[in-house]
Amino acid sequence: MALFKKKAAGKPGEWFYCLEHRKVEEGPECPAKDRMGPYTTRSEAERAMEIAAERNVQWENDPRWHEGSARGGDES
Repeated sequence: MALFKKKAAGKPGEWFYCLEHRKVEEGPECPAKDRMGPYTTRSEAERAMEIAAERNVQWENDPRWHEGSARGGDES
């Protein structure tokens, strides 16, 4: 028997995308380690993986992320 019950974080009315079950959830259902969000709407949570991919492309193309490596590569 567990000494402490783990409680999922979140509030009803917040939307999450569960990475383990690959489904949208309202409020806390799965553990935070398995969720993306919170999102303000269900449709936004449904696009969680697409939003993450778009953000990754933006970050990869952001010159601020490559400042140190670009300088180091040019000076070698």
